[in-house]
Amino acid sequence: MSDVMTPRAAPPRPAKARRSVGALAQGLVIGLGFVLLVGAFGVLAVQYRPYRIPTQSMAPTLTMGDTVLARSVSGDSVGRGDVVVFQDQLWGNAQMVKRVVAVGGDTVVCCDAQHRLMVNDHPIDEPYLAKQQLNDKLFTTVVPPGRLFLMGDNRDASLDSRSHLDLAGGTVATTEVLGRVEGTAWPAGRAGLSGRTVAFDGLAGPTAAKPGLLGPAVITMAAGAAMIVLASAVGGLASLVRRFRRS
Repeated sequence: MSDVMTPRAAPPRPAKARRSVGALAQGLVIGLGFVLLVGAFGVLAVQYRPYRIPTQSMAPTLTMGDTVLARSVSGDSVGRGDVVVFQDQLWGNAQMVKRVVAVGGDTVVCCDAQHRLMVNDHPIDEPYLAKQQLNDKLFTTVVPPGRLFLMGDNRDASLDSRSHLDLAGGTVATTEVLGRVEGTAWPAGRAGLSGRTVAFDGLAGPTAAKPGLLGPAVITMAAGAAMIVLASAVGGLASLVRRFRRS
């Protein structure tokens, strides 16, 4: 008879222990999802503000009734091509949304033979415009330091810097900028991130900003919500299976 003892098989893990491990994993996933969801929402709440577009002056980029999300930034940080929210007392003190086409030190001329805006002797091809528009108001202006020249994408229906040339050359102080538009939140069919234009990239100096925190924050919120929903659904399904087996 051999003295070698055959090891006994480990007893099966009790069902209660397996359920405890599953419940712990479910709780961890839900907790992590909650942290991601709340953290991303906090970033949006602190960094961004919603604004409603009141007119068609920025169509087709932004249309009347759109609700946009603008990141709170210093006016000194915006560049040519950025779409900004601003409020200027000389323009009626209403919150407005326009595109920055020139910054301090730039010379703006309307227009060349192809009806293109000229900035520092460079013609600007603007694919975001509503259409190829005939600019009937010729002008030349130099933007003072610390100020911006702003225009709507729907040039035929926009009261912008061209309409205020007698007031500081139509420019707005950078201190009047409230935020930079980075996306559209409503309506759902138009929701999405704002694309960055390269129209002014051939010029020296500040151009349109790169995508900000809005995209990553939205993705993080969606991931957190998905983790919570999926973990809850899996836990509920497992509970139903256990009840079915006991019945």
